[in-house]
Amino acid sequence: MTVLEEAVSRYHKLLETPAYRDLAWVKSIQEKMAAHNLTPSGRPVCPVLRPHFVSRRQLAAMAKAAEALYSAMERMRQLMLTTPALLNRMEMLPGERMLATLDPGYPHLAVTSMFDTQLHNGSFRFVQALGDGPPGAVYNDALSEIFYDAQPVKELRKKLKLSKTQGMKRLLHSLLAAYKVSGKKKFPCIAIVEFRPPFKNTPSQESELLAEFFRRSGYPTESVTPEQLEYRNGMLVRGDFHIDLVYRKVSAQEFLVRFDLMHPLVRAYREGTACVVNSFRTELVRKKAMFGLLTDETLTARFPASERKAIQDHLPWTRTVSATKTTYKGKVVDLPEFIVQNRKKLVLRPNDPASGHSSFNGWEIEDLAWERAARSAMRSPYVVQERVEAVKDMFPVLQGQTLTMREMEIEVHPHIYLGKVESCSTEVKDATPGFSTLAGMAPTFIVESAS
Repeated sequence: MTVLEEAVSRYHKLLETPAYRDLAWVKSIQEKMAAHNLTPSGRPVCPVLRPHFVSRRQLAAMAKAAEALYSAMERMRQLMLTTPALLNRMEMLPGERMLATLDPGYPHLAVTSMFDTQLHNGSFRFVQALGDGPPGAVYNDALSEIFYDAQPVKELRKKLKLSKTQGMKRLLHSLLAAYKVSGKKKFPCIAIVEFRPPFKNTPSQESELLAEFFRRSGYPTESVTPEQLEYRNGMLVRGDFHIDLVYRKVSAQEFLVRFDLMHPLVRAYREGTACVVNSFRTELVRKKAMFGLLTDETLTARFPASERKAIQDHLPWTRTVSATKTTYKGKVVDLPEFIVQNRKKLVLRPNDPASGHSSFNGWEIEDLAWERAARSAMRSPYVVQERVEAVKDMFPVLQGQTLTMREMEIEVHPHIYLGKVESCSTEVKDATPGFSTLAGMAPTFIVESAS
């Protein structure tokens, strides 16, 4: 039995003992989540009642591969900005392309980012890269504090050494590092910029938690929407609040659907009067077509061996959907024909998560539906990607007033700050077919060793 299997087994056996039949410990966790604003839309951000465990060896292996892939993406970014034909393959809006060419004032492709990872014991695959500040950096910190002192985790810690993963300090440090590198010396006032749903005038709970942390750390911070921003006297402002550092939580695609390139945020970005993190160059990371370029061996043949190995071992084969020929495992194939004929091992994904288009898992739909999806993908920016098996495990959940075991799908997110993996978080969702509200974050603990 591995140390991870031991951790899960011990935890589940604890819950079967008489001491845990009284669900007061569950009520305590739920009350603490509510007290710490971890109940967006009235539901706990964590739908399960045990942490997700990752070994120190697994984390180190993910970090090594993720950092090599980040370096490869940075290398590809440099190629794209000097090779228009490569940039064309990213299927970007004209405004996105223009913004990607602007110098943000610091060299990092993404100050904060993460990978969606399927972690299978000793192996793992990165399904996509996200050039966003990881939500897990906020929620995981708070959930880890709550669960670390919860009754079953305290009992488990008598047998196993567990470590928390912390992200918010590292997130703030990376923002300030980019701000400093950009040449700014003034003590920064920070704006967290995000869109809000219709008829909602308050920030998201994630942004509120992050703003509170920034303020406690000594930095004046406000959560604002793009509509609230103004550019006055060479300064980005919201009312009387002068903004030096922007933490951007809006995608360029969403932004450009609503605003033009004279928006105050773009003016401050172009003129360098505010440091914007992540920069608009980070949209290159968001596009799934980036994996299409990285898995094209004709483009990466001269990349360092460590980067080529990370690509080969940990990225699924990916191509932008178009009427073209390409290579698959060294053989030339007609891409549309290949997609239709290999339904069960392929998935169609929108190139940009903000597009609003759906993904199609070939193994879940019939031939005719797959052919329709493939035709639709030819008309919109889509990628086709080799299937990556979802990781599933059993978790205790509360249904009504009863503790039950439920199979959940698990995605691990290593968080990358300034090119280095500094923490990670876990997302879970109900693996049962059909509609379910069981989805959210699970606290991530590193299992170091047996005590």
